[in-house]
Amino acid sequence: MVSSFSLPKIMEAEIEAVIKAGYYSSKSEVVKDALRLLFETRKELKIASAVELYKNGEVSLGKAAEIACVTIVEFKELLASRGIYRELEVESTEEIDEKVRSLSD
Repeated sequence: MVSSFSLPKIMEAEIEAVIKAGYYSSKSEVVKDALRLLFETRKELKIASAVELYKNGEVSLGKAAEIACVTIVEFKELLASRGIYRELEVESTEEIDEKVRSLSD
């Protein structure tokens, strides 16, 4: 994924300096490490991102809980506390009967 963003000149210089000093081999490595540290130190951001990813249907409930570093039960509680309820797809009795018949054939 290619992303573009702008930084203050001093930050650009600092990034270049840590690359030249051998701490990182690329700007991408610097950004990945910075974001990893950001999410490690600000748990509310991990939770917020997991909730948004789940709300948008980009990840499953289990994956969202994993991203948020909580159990599935805890994640369900987080969703409920934010007024977000899971939509369960309910099959009709006819659909269930058909599946049972196909399994017994």
